[in-house]
Amino acid sequence: MKKLLISLAIATSALAMTAPAIAADDLMSQAKELFKPIPETAPQIADNPLSAAKIKLGKMLFFDPRLSGSQIISCNTCHNVGMGGDDGHETSIGHGFAKGPRNAPTVFNAVFNIAQFWDGRAKDLKAQAKGPVQAGVEMHNRPDVVVATLKSMPEYVAAFKAAFPKDKDPVTFDNMARAIEDFEATLITPDSRFDLYLKGDAKALNETEKKGLALFIDKGCAGCHQGVNIGGQAYYPFGVAGKPPAEVRPEGDKGRFKVTKAKEDEFAFRAGPLRNIALTAPYFHSGKVWSLEQAVAIMGDAQLGKGSLSKDDVKAITAFLKTLTGKQPKIVYPILPPETDKTPKPAG
Repeated sequence: MKKLLISLAIATSALAMTAPAIAADDLMSQAKELFKPIPETAPQIADNPLSAAKIKLGKMLFFDPRLSGSQIISCNTCHNVGMGGDDGHETSIGHGFAKGPRNAPTVFNAVFNIAQFWDGRAKDLKAQAKGPVQAGVEMHNRPDVVVATLKSMPEYVAAFKAAFPKDKDPVTFDNMARAIEDFEATLITPDSRFDLYLKGDAKALNETEKKGLALFIDKGCAGCHQGVNIGGQAYYPFGVAGKPPAEVRPEGDKGRFKVTKAKEDEFAFRAGPLRNIALTAPYFHSGKVWSLEQAVAIMGDAQLGKGSLSKDDVKAITAFLKTLTGKQPKIVYPILPPETDKTPKPAG
């Protein structure tokens, strides 16, 4: 299946220059076949049903820096809910001011992705929540210390009991991740202008934006970027038609190959979800490109072939991408449980 997806992506790229232009009357219907609006409410998670108690607990945990060894870094540090769900850095700054290897993806709408991280090494949001807590260059902590920290605060113990009432010992590292997953599932951004267009409002996009949408489909961009999140559903090689600039695709980062060890996965990455893309610069896994227009031009050359997109095409596609910004979630910062004498002290 993976090889088929890659073959389809390459075929789409090769045919892009000869594909007929989309008639204006057909644009909305074709868009509806390829893309889906963000739903108004958070989706249910099959093995971790949403509950008010888990969401409330997950929200506290998401903002609590005491999950990190230094007690300075929280999930929100790298996935700032006031900044489009990321941190606005090339790569995130973690424990001891260490720089992470890749750009932090947005947490907004991440629940709709096939897997988490650029290489898909975490199958879901709860698996993703465990990774940064333990990573040396991120939060630099251990599961046992996290559990000891949480159990040292009576308010957290009560919150875990409310969230996981059937568990004899509810304060666990796994339950921490489940609660964070439930909260993150609520971080969705419905009602972008493009969503309104998909729901039938032809006036939601102006003519330049419609031209950009038509080009996005016609040139082959939608071959990899489609569905609810307009991406995030499969893995594709970065550099199908041409090699991207070295600083944009560092040779040392072979993407999904590190996970699968499969030759065809060298320099393959999860297709970036494009929701709220105007808010989440810098771009690509390297975080080396700060201009959305430049990112579109690079993708045109690397994936479709040099010269596939004119300057006007790039401007129109960029205009369309800016219509993908939805309503940002309004999050009230939680009051966190106070520490006690039993709470572990920050590590250096």
